[in-house]
Amino acid sequence: MPASTTDRRRAAVLGSPIAHSLSPRLHTAAYEALGLTDWTYDRFEVDEAGIAEFFAGLGPEWAGLSLTMPLKRAVIPLLDGITDTAASVEAVNTVVLHADGRRTGDNTDIPGLVAALHEQGVDKVASAAILGAGATASSALAALARICSGEVVAYVRSERRAEEMRGWGERLGVSVRTADWADAADAFEAPLVISTTPKGGTDHLTEKLPARVGTLFDVVYDPWPTPLAAAWQRRDGAVLSGLDLLVHQAVFQFEQFTGETRPVLAAMREAGLRALG
Repeated sequence: MPASTTDRRRAAVLGSPIAHSLSPRLHTAAYEALGLTDWTYDRFEVDEAGIAEFFAGLGPEWAGLSLTMPLKRAVIPLLDGITDTAASVEAVNTVVLHADGRRTGDNTDIPGLVAALHEQGVDKVASAAILGAGATASSALAALARICSGEVVAYVRSERRAEEMRGWGERLGVSVRTADWADAADAFEAPLVISTTPKGGTDHLTEKLPARVGTLFDVVYDPWPTPLAAAWQRRDGAVLSGLDLLVHQAVFQFEQFTGETRPVLAAMREAGLRALG
């Protein structure tokens, strides 16, 4: 017998722009893998000006929301509470809508990044480097706080960005040294490099790789591989992509929305790879 309207559960990703989001493919694949036929996952174009109105229209069938830019900080005043993980970077990418009406926020990018590195066998590093200083860089620092025992060098384009990264380091308990973007190739001496720059941001560095490289986590996933990732692989270095981050953080969201702990990582990754061709 088909489920009634009240039995159906909904989730969605919000942001602007949002048409490119792979989240509906990933979550829907997980529902299908576990036979959760009463669940649906959509995408909605919502900006900072519209998020309060969107929240006001949510009914009891809603279980959770995934958030992308520019909503990760704008949503916080609308919530009843956020986790320590989300508070550590002042960014929420996951909203759980509870049966009692509460709305709580979390950040699954941070544990997702750590889980992706664990899957690659990177559990602890003595030092690391970050390319870039945007919102993703603060999440990368929070992840490194869990696995890096030494210094993190952040390569940035301005003194303002440098100050921000040092401030995040102090807040997160990470020893951060900043360096000028002109010296970004020096990052490749680190055992772990996390590139948080947009598409094309590191293309000019591909000819500057040393003969031996460690692990590269490049948060871009389309197109893939990036020129930097391809050059890294030619040096026999380990490479993770933005899809690795996307699927691991999505697993944590899926578990919070549905309460399910059965494995869905493989189904999500396969769906993501299919979507990217």
